[in-house]
Amino acid sequence: MDSYLKNYINGQWVDSIGGKRHEVISPSTEEACTEITLGTKADVDAAVAAAREAFKTFSQTTKEERLALMGRIIEEYKKRANDLALSMSNEMGAPISFAATAQVGAGIGGFMGTMGALQEFDFSESKAGYKVVYEPIGVVGLITPWNWPLNQIALKVAPCIAAGNTMVLKPSEECPGNAAIFAEIMHAAGVPAGVFNLVQGDGLTVGEAISSHPDIEMVSFTGSTRAGIMVAKAAADTVKRVHQELGGKSPNLVLPGADLPAVLPATVSGVWINSGQSCISPARILVHKDQEQEAIAVVKGIMESMPVGDPLQEGGHIGPVVNKSQYEKIQGLIQSGIDQGAKLETGGTGLPSNLNRGYYVKPTVFSGVTTDMRIAQEEIFGPVASIITYDSLDQAIEIANNTEYGLSAAISGDPAAAAEVAPKLRAGNVAINNWGPTPGAPFGGYKQSGNGREAGIFGLKDFMEIKAISGLPA
Repeated sequence: MDSYLKNYINGQWVDSIGGKRHEVISPSTEEACTEITLGTKADVDAAVAAAREAFKTFSQTTKEERLALMGRIIEEYKKRANDLALSMSNEMGAPISFAATAQVGAGIGGFMGTMGALQEFDFSESKAGYKVVYEPIGVVGLITPWNWPLNQIALKVAPCIAAGNTMVLKPSEECPGNAAIFAEIMHAAGVPAGVFNLVQGDGLTVGEAISSHPDIEMVSFTGSTRAGIMVAKAAADTVKRVHQELGGKSPNLVLPGADLPAVLPATVSGVWINSGQSCISPARILVHKDQEQEAIAVVKGIMESMPVGDPLQEGGHIGPVVNKSQYEKIQGLIQSGIDQGAKLETGGTGLPSNLNRGYYVKPTVFSGVTTDMRIAQEEIFGPVASIITYDSLDQAIEIANNTEYGLSAAISGDPAAAAEVAPKLRAGNVAINNWGPTPGAPFGGYKQSGNGREAGIFGLKDFMEIKAISGLPA
């Protein structure tokens, strides 16, 4: 069992002040694989104090010093790639091949994208009669999820460093090991004491303490919309900046007459990759009524071709979902689709036939889905596709936008026609014949999918204050 019982505060590994031991259960074996200590408010207080002291000097570092520091972090990160991948495979079920490439690579990409933005960034702009300067915010609280853990850590930590902020990170207690290894990376890279601090814990204690802390000037949260609302409420009394990337229910709008075998594999992959545990998974597949049967055949073939198996085995299969409660939620939503009259084309409830334990979900496809069904409205976070038909393109756009979320959307079909549809979709990210974010492009959502943006120049600006200075000498 991996053991990470200490927090990383002020450049040292220290015991929790009153925390309690917590075991992480492997979703593939249903046995404990990691132990941590769930921290306390006192741990957060200590981390914030260290970050606040470190801010005095780190905020004054130069662009060149910050770029050099991030370069060292990347080099140390690469040395620990295998450790990071194994930790994620054990704790959240990402197949080791996928963890070593996409999951680990996403963290490197977050740092490299921020470095590129920082290299070109000018911290001051002269205007008519005044000057605008970009300055660090101060101490930033970072609360990250378990599904793409290193991606979200990097997209918050990197712009904090680039901006000159100091920080306190609380990773998900469902997948904490990679964050502890990341803290070791930061230490090895020579990050000054207090600039980066790690406090393990749950949302109700450590997350709430970070969100409400009077000496934290900004909280950046990635997770569910329900939890994001709690963070915003806890932050309101101190009027801190709240930066959020929340839930999604992304459509895959398949244009009328599209060549389905050619365009669907790329977009439908977003339904099964990472066992469907992506906030931008385009699982609502909208197809013209005249192409419904062809779409069913193509999507069913794609999903049935995806084997499910042990995440510690090399290969292109998918692994389990993260934990028992997530598994039971997905099973309930699949059953709701059946109960509400959708047609189960493949998959369904229960474990795949080749497995007898673990939180594995059968890749599932429903047809005949209507917009009032739970599987059309609720974020499933599992490998479940819902095929919904439309009569006209205007109706398809209306269905695509008929959700409380607005994180992302995919469009499958002719790129020129898709370019005309993209502005009509109420989502922060629209991918044509793809589903993933473009490196460096602003990532974030509309409506109840959050506020603020991450990645590249837009993410960098979101982690800085803007000051106007007037009356300067000519």
